[in-house]
Amino acid sequence: MKDTNLTEIQKHFQDEDSAREFLEQMRWDDNLPICPHCKEKGAYKLTPKADSKSRVRKGVWKCKACRKQFTVTVGTIFEDSRIPLNKWLFAIHLLCSSKKGISAHQMHRLLGVTYKSAWFMMHRIRHAMSVDPLASKLNGIVEADETYVGGKAKNMHAKVRKEKIQGRGAVNKAPVFTLVERDGRVKSTHVANVTGENLKEVLLKHVEKDAHLKTDESPSYNAASPEFASHETVNHKQDEYVRGEAHVNTAECFHSILKRGVNGVYHHWSEKHLHRYLSEFDFRFNLRKVKDGERTIEALKSIEGKRLMYKAPIEKAGK
Repeated sequence: MKDTNLTEIQKHFQDEDSAREFLEQMRWDDNLPICPHCKEKGAYKLTPKADSKSRVRKGVWKCKACRKQFTVTVGTIFEDSRIPLNKWLFAIHLLCSSKKGISAHQMHRLLGVTYKSAWFMMHRIRHAMSVDPLASKLNGIVEADETYVGGKAKNMHAKVRKEKIQGRGAVNKAPVFTLVERDGRVKSTHVANVTGENLKEVLLKHVEKDAHLKTDESPSYNAASPEFASHETVNHKQDEYVRGEAHVNTAECFHSILKRGVNGVYHHWSEKHLHRYLSEFDFRFNLRKVKDGERTIEALKSIEGKRLMYKAPIEKAGK
């Protein structure tokens, strides 16, 4: 799976049986299956007897401890899905290998599923990619910067285009606050408003207090500045972008990838779903130094214990 060539990947994903065997090997590491109900090892695969008229589904196991049946998809984002497992694995690989994302329309054409199914599949995968809170806080030199996303006005319907502002304008756009560990991880968060109180809350949640903070000249960081070992700024208004180790170029690089995704691939992100799209871009950026196949494996390691029902993404905000 370290190979990124689709021909090699098809060996694992050519049909549902091979995809299921691959997932069993990956999740259980050639050991005895772990029962998702009682967490005990010691299950056996059910196979139909020669003289039996009862039908047994492929890939069904039965726990010796609690006597309950299960498959490798129970307790994962694949549970209760009627979409073939090999199509799920292809979808994960496509989302992991597409540097700026892939649209649900493109996914539904490639996989031969409905647009509605492709849209929900991608939200389930993004849900699996999410890591919140971080296993450990960001440390060392940490860059902090904010931006606004919402798509370009020229890509939108004429009825709403006049209400939009080109460029950085915040009208009808969603603020995103990004923290980047220099040469390390990224954590982007959708905040209601760019205020000193909101930014301080996010910084204290995700950054160690002995970190060295690098930001632009925005006064919104003044409230959080005393909480960290040091705080250096660069003055973009005075055309200052780098001064020694003080810069936010890595964060701005992440923002450029983020905006290329929304402008060129997705065209618009609903504010209600923004946190899932941010999880997708965070995941790919944090694993930017590995091959596409390895990135797919890391995504598959995160599928367990993350269920997302269809009503959750489609319900109205505030309900």
